[in-house]
Amino acid sequence: MLEYQNLFNRVQIHTTVPDAGVPIDERTWVRQLPPSFNRWIGIIGDAQVGPIYLGATGVASLIFGFLAIEIIGLNMWASVGWDPVQFIRQLPWLALEPPSPAYGLHIPPLQQGGWWLLAGFFLTISILLWWVRVYRRARALGLGTHLAWAFASAIFLYLSLGFIRPVLMGSWGEAVPFGIFPHLDWTAAFSIRYGNLFYNPFHMLSIAFLYGSTLLFAMHGATILATSRLGAEREIEQITDRGTGAERAQLFWRWTMGWNATMESIHRWCWWFAFLVTFTGALGILLTGTVVDNWYLWAVKHGVAPSYPATIQITPEKMNDLRGQYQGAPPQTFPVPVTPAPRLVVPADSTAAVQMVVPAGTTTPPPAASNPPTDSARKRP
Repeated sequence: MLEYQNLFNRVQIHTTVPDAGVPIDERTWVRQLPPSFNRWIGIIGDAQVGPIYLGATGVASLIFGFLAIEIIGLNMWASVGWDPVQFIRQLPWLALEPPSPAYGLHIPPLQQGGWWLLAGFFLTISILLWWVRVYRRARALGLGTHLAWAFASAIFLYLSLGFIRPVLMGSWGEAVPFGIFPHLDWTAAFSIRYGNLFYNPFHMLSIAFLYGSTLLFAMHGATILATSRLGAEREIEQITDRGTGAERAQLFWRWTMGWNATMESIHRWCWWFAFLVTFTGALGILLTGTVVDNWYLWAVKHGVAPSYPATIQITPEKMNDLRGQYQGAPPQTFPVPVTPAPRLVVPADSTAAVQMVVPAGTTTPPPAASNPPTDSARKRP
């Protein structure tokens, strides 16, 4: 009896000759890495790795990417005195910082942010070339370009953070540093500087699409895995058949939710949710500092967030009274009551001389009598 094998089975299928894929009419310069089999990768998917097509754009992308990573890595290594142990130990905290705001959009010296500009230029060229490679490979295979445009959304967020917004703000210093924890610190400081980024509506949408993407992908992936023994991953062939894994999956979601996406539309749902994560996030970044200076005040103005309650009610008349009572107090500073200095009480029958310390700027009290009164001179009750 035939048994369908899925990724939870221990069987890995190896062909005698690796599959080279669909033949394509390629008239440009081609560079491919030969295919091979990998047992560990076969545990979670197809055991065959490759062929990997690079082409002119792929090779150029790797070269520019290597230059960017090398510049970033060497600057980080130099910041710890070229100590390899400290470089590995402190790597999560090391950074290549952008130029100082004093330089604006000018090109600074290499040690004052020039290396950051150079690394960012090479990295951007590398990413854009890789996008061209993804787009051209899809067209060569007769596929849709959905993946390339989803990748473009992530590139839009990257450019918004490191190029578009700094140009709009007139300073490279507004960009994000290269580094693991330093870029997280930049995010926290960025949020505090502009009144809490959580009140940014586009940030809210980005997080909603992010969580929604995880939910949709988990629901879809779990459904296909649950019906894989019925061949549900062959979705296109099963759409018009009865009693298949695809039909059972749709029936399951109608039973549990009352509604379900189709085998085709669920992928469009997932694509749009994932696309809008970075696209709405980029819009929120571009509006911060350019259009809105404080997102909390913006939220209060538009009824998104409540304002802080007024705990002290001071009328103009009350303020005038306070000004007259407390001379020298700032007009909008609530005065602090002054506690009088403790008084020194000397018993009447004491014959000890008392030395009084008078603060500077106060009137000196009259000196005490040189000879204290005797008992006979005191008045008796």
